[in-house]
Amino acid sequence: MTRYVMVADLRRCVGCQTCTAACRDANATPPGVQWRRVLDMEVGTYPDVQRTFVPVGCMHCADPPCMDVCPSTATRKRDDGIVTIDYDLCIGCAYCAVACPYQARYKVDLVRYAYGDDPMEPEEKRHDPSRVGVSTKCNFCVDKIDDGIAKGLTPGVDPDATPACVNSCIANALHFGDIEDPDSNVSRLLDDNQSFRMHEELGTKPGFYYLWDET
Repeated sequence: MTRYVMVADLRRCVGCQTCTAACRDANATPPGVQWRRVLDMEVGTYPDVQRTFVPVGCMHCADPPCMDVCPSTATRKRDDGIVTIDYDLCIGCAYCAVACPYQARYKVDLVRYAYGDDPMEPEEKRHDPSRVGVSTKCNFCVDKIDDGIAKGLTPGVDPDATPACVNSCIANALHFGDIEDPDSNVSRLLDDNQSFRMHEELGTKPGFYYLWDET
């Protein structure tokens, strides 16, 4: 069985937001919608304080609460662990946004562009009316993954089968792969480093791991 996860090395992330920009470009998300975000945090106690940058987004949980509350079955979890939304089934109730403990869901009811009501040519060309009035979120660039696999490529290894945010990371802080494969890049990283998952106490079993050295 395959289980795709993402790993973020917080010791390497420099907070450049390149992953955020790459996600916006790859998915043509409207203003104010950021499927991949990077939080800027301060950790430690004065005078031993440092800044830490934390990439966040949909955690692709093994037990996603967003799926449990969806009345139209639009939110689904694939066999490979990727949580998706069927825009044709979504009724825009936003129950999933309330249920998500990671604030990873977005709902846009009005078409908006970067500079007022007049779209730039790329915005007009890439506008997707099926994503208006429904819930949206990071999907691990699932179409790219599926296309890559169909061509015999390995997600997390071959860029053409790997999420845009991972490909764009200038610090090599983001990684993607199959955690069920003990020889995969993500499995080796998790075996060799200390890691944690966000809000593990909620029992959602997130598919997003963070590498961090405890002090």
